[in-house]
Amino acid sequence: MSHDVRNRLSSIRRAFHRHPEPGWCEVRTTARIVEELERIGVDELAVGREALASDHRMAVPPAKTLTEWHDRAADAGVRPDLLDRTAEGHTGAVAVVRNGEGPTVGLRVDMDGVSIPESAAIGHRPADEGFRSEHEGYMHACGHDAHATIALGTIEAVKASEFTGTFKLFFQPAEEVAGGGKPLTEAGYVDDVDYLFAFHLGLDRPTGTVVANATRPLAMAHINATFEGASAHAGKAPSGGTNAIQAMTTAVQNAYGIARHSEGLTRVNFGRVEGGSASNVIAEEITLDGEVRGETTALMEYMRTELERVLYAAAELHGCDVVIRRISESIRVDGDAQLAGLAADVARRVPSVDAVVPEAPLGASEDVTFLMQRVHANGGRSVYLVVGSDHPTAHHTPTFDVDERSLDIAVELLTEAVLTVGHERP
Repeated sequence: MSHDVRNRLSSIRRAFHRHPEPGWCEVRTTARIVEELERIGVDELAVGREALASDHRMAVPPAKTLTEWHDRAADAGVRPDLLDRTAEGHTGAVAVVRNGEGPTVGLRVDMDGVSIPESAAIGHRPADEGFRSEHEGYMHACGHDAHATIALGTIEAVKASEFTGTFKLFFQPAEEVAGGGKPLTEAGYVDDVDYLFAFHLGLDRPTGTVVANATRPLAMAHINATFEGASAHAGKAPSGGTNAIQAMTTAVQNAYGIARHSEGLTRVNFGRVEGGSASNVIAEEITLDGEVRGETTALMEYMRTELERVLYAAAELHGCDVVIRRISESIRVDGDAQLAGLAADVARRVPSVDAVVPEAPLGASEDVTFLMQRVHANGGRSVYLVVGSDHPTAHHTPTFDVDERSLDIAVELLTEAVLTVGHERP
């Protein structure tokens, strides 16, 4: 890769990093992606509503939140036509390059940020070098800024190559909340894909290491529960109310006691609580956000059923009502072993790859599994890779960063993989 291309990729990645946007609010990110794709030149470009089956979106923020982020993008100078195409929480894009007869190869990447304030401490490279997040309370703490950049580098390299066939690039919104994979799938662009690649940077793998088949993603569901009680004076008439906080705390305590399943790994967690008004008022309403995961989709459903049972029981015990909402979910799908074998062979030919791990558990959840499931159902193959990247602290922490050398490695690996399936077709 030339020095100029390397610098351009670093510049694009840092621009994404400075302006992280949460799921379904990635207006400015989508606009920059579209502008880069227009510069590269693609044969088809679907943006926002055109790229998504709107009714299948999950975990969409309130209209007020969508408007706030849309207005931010407008203030930043995003083109009016792109503001229109991404309105009301319709972000993301699908780009297509057609070059004669051959297979249809897809690459999916995510693009949303995480709701974490980014560190401003000395020693945190984005802060030191001037590309720390400008959106306080949000940052690219999982590497999606690099993922989108790598995809742009890959499509430019594929377009300039002798690839024959069709190459589709999927820029998926709202991965962090498991909201974008399903609507991207249902839009139909993935239906004719013969080979689908997906990947993630880092995940505790060092720069130069590639996992050719990251298997066993955990199926996951996000749950929101609102406990509704009745307020009363906490000193004068505590028995006059029904305490939503008591119901919530009982539910949380009991949920962590749900029996783990003998057939595989299961998880439950709560990450956010909101409600109440004052220390001297019996709380009338409390909202709880949590999640369940399972090693299989069936095990996730077991945990979800048990969690809902616990929530209802806690509400009844304390004389409250509870409204449970299923916010979003993802399923368990494993990559294809033959395509993974091809990816491993390709990785061994990339000079900057030091080690190739044929297969390892992903250990997390991913809603690209909806796309993978559709590809498999239509007779195609898919695989999820991990491209190592030194990161100073763990994912989803205020000091997370990626090693920009991994941008070059990933572009070279993915480009070669796309070209190879056109010739060797596993």
